[in-house]
Amino acid sequence: EAFAERMHERVRKEFWGYAPDEKFTSDDLVEEAYAGIRPAPGYPAQPDHTEKDTLFRLLDATNQTGVELTESYAMWPGSSVSGLYIGHPESYYFGVAKVERDQVEDYARRKGMAVKDVERWLGPVLNYVPTDAAKEVETAA
Repeated sequence: EAFAERMHERVRKEFWGYAPDEKFTSDDLVEEAYAGIRPAPGYPAQPDHTEKDTLFRLLDATNQTGVELTESYAMWPGSSVSGLYIGHPESYYFGVAKVERDQVEDYARRKGMAVKDVERWLGPVLNYVPTDAAKEVETAA
């Protein structure tokens, strides 16, 4: 996490250079006083871990870094982190609200995935009980 923080600082100051003169204390960094954000797959602003696959393909990440994705999209070695840098000064962290079935169906169509697979990955943010799970609950009762 410290390395992720340092890289974000370098992006702001050097690589993108939109904040070359910023000087923050450790407390300022904890409070995220800087411009821009770095949301990561699996966190509230981007709850779909499968997007790591897209990120890894675009960056050829495994060949470039040796970091691998497990079948559950965890990164190995476990000390690895990934995320997106967004440098807009008005960007802010947010959480994706609960999603409805029509949103999941649309998302599944756009990702080329089965609805049940999207439901698996987005389970914590679903605002409904998936059909298969509903049948299991009824059978158990």
